[in-house]
Amino acid sequence: MKRLPPFFALRALEAAARHRSYSRAAKELAVTHGAVSQQIRKLEAELGARLFDRRGNDMAPRPEALRLAEAVARAMGILHEAVAEFSGAAEHDPLVVSLETQFAARWLPPRLPRLLAHPAGTNINLLPEDRVADLTADGVDMAIRYGAGHWAGLESACLFTETIIPVCSPETLKAHPVAHWQDLLKAPLVHHRGRPWGMWFETFGLNAPPLRGPVFEDSGLQVEAAVRGLGFALVRNGLVEAEIADGRLVRPLEGAVASKFGYFVVWRPDSRKLVRIHALRDWLLAEAEALSVRGSRPA
Repeated sequence: MKRLPPFFALRALEAAARHRSYSRAAKELAVTHGAVSQQIRKLEAELGARLFDRRGNDMAPRPEALRLAEAVARAMGILHEAVAEFSGAAEHDPLVVSLETQFAARWLPPRLPRLLAHPAGTNINLLPEDRVADLTADGVDMAIRYGAGHWAGLESACLFTETIIPVCSPETLKAHPVAHWQDLLKAPLVHHRGRPWGMWFETFGLNAPPLRGPVFEDSGLQVEAAVRGLGFALVRNGLVEAEIADGRLVRPLEGAVASKFGYFVVWRPDSRKLVRIHALRDWLLAEAEALSVRGSRPA
């Protein structure tokens, strides 16, 4: 099958035949008269036939050229309809957002009313899940991930990095008052396998005590154990914002260890829903910035 002529040359033919003028065609296409004339000459050379005759101030298309121009117009109409359908689907289909489970359970809920009242929260499908969703194959448009911020083929924006802090219930602190870090060496501890207390004590030049107390794989369960008075817990500050705000947890001492990880908005740069993705990304970034300004998390 012979290849088609360049698309712009066909557009120049269609516009020139409709207007019967290279100048008016050039104005419609936002190019110069010479550019249209050049495209027509190239098309005539490729097709091996003259396309227009000059009649006074008009460029009259020959019958064969007119039929070709009309076919190009019909094809462009089909393309416009397809693009409109594609754009409509991008606008009306749900925006599917995969959420890291602890982010979905702890950071997002207090902000949900604001999100749903905002245009960025219109027609969204929020999916809390432990897996790392494939933004190409899983029907997911964007994701909130916890990590170092590098995902091949995807764009990302950091919502916030976290710090590691000790917390406990007011009752625990009353039963086991601490004035210095070494006081925690004899206090009941609640452990998370990914954040060992040994790391914390070493940061402050102390030898970690033997492991004692419950050990959790799930951050949410570890936080709940601390709320219920089972001991001091070493947690990511972003996970305990609500508990600290309402007094269920307190920080026994000021101090924090920086984490190399954080929460990121992640998306495909070629997504057909890019406008809506950017709107939701900007809303999330504004919420994270507001939290930082209020000083609810350590810098």
